[in-house]
Amino acid sequence: MCGDCYIVAVPLLIDKGLGLRIISINTNGIRSAAKKGVFAWLAQQNADYVCIQETKAQPEDLHGDPTFSPPGLHTHFFSAQKKGYAGVAVYAKNKPDAVLNTLGEKEFDDEGRYLEVRSGNLSVVSLYLPSGSSGPERQASKDRFLEFFLPKLREWRNNGRDYVICGDWNIAHRNIDLKNWRSNQKNSGFLPHERAWLDTLFDEVGFVDGYRALHPTLEGDAYTWWSNRGNAYANNVGWRIDYQIVSPSLAKTIQAATVYKGEKFSDHAPLILDYAV
Repeated sequence: MCGDCYIVAVPLLIDKGLGLRIISINTNGIRSAAKKGVFAWLAQQNADYVCIQETKAQPEDLHGDPTFSPPGLHTHFFSAQKKGYAGVAVYAKNKPDAVLNTLGEKEFDDEGRYLEVRSGNLSVVSLYLPSGSSGPERQASKDRFLEFFLPKLREWRNNGRDYVICGDWNIAHRNIDLKNWRSNQKNSGFLPHERAWLDTLFDEVGFVDGYRALHPTLEGDAYTWWSNRGNAYANNVGWRIDYQIVSPSLAKTIQAATVYKGEKFSDHAPLILDYAV
């Protein structure tokens, strides 16, 4: 099922009394983020799942290096066919019952955009939506993904499983989700039809924006991505495009939701949610 993955089988049981911690981060190159200390930081977080997007690496590039195979975790990668591009990963404390990496559309499966691990009734997904910012061709691909993926999300919503869909969704939902919303209304990531797509996902399909379930009006502290141009990070001219989108049953259990900015591992910040499950 997951031929482009390798697994480090070191079981470590979750202490249910401590709940469930899930971290999502776009590393913009997992090797680059490692050099900036992301794995040292993760080792202190006691996360049950870590979902990484934009690994920009093949499994053979990482295999054998203990940095990328932390003790006590099951390590799963799914990479793009194109080297140095996209790719997702999931680290899990418990050995999953199943690992899936195929959405069923070659254009997106070849780009390494989806990896799901299943444990009991819980599905944790690392997802990397296409970006359309580099031009019309990539925006067209992003739009095709949105059209293809929404029916899949409807299926997930109705199949009886509990989902935490972590990732870089490459869409800021509302005005409070980016600093300069007025000047970005014609730019990819804040286009009206992209925002309406998220409206449909939340209001009609029924998934929940986990961070907003706890912080419905928070602005600057909610940003998760900053352009490398100018002084965007220093001035907090950011966007909130990284989400943990969850089943309603899990949304009710969220105890804490934070964006970690104590260290800078990439142009994205880690998004941390704690669930009382």
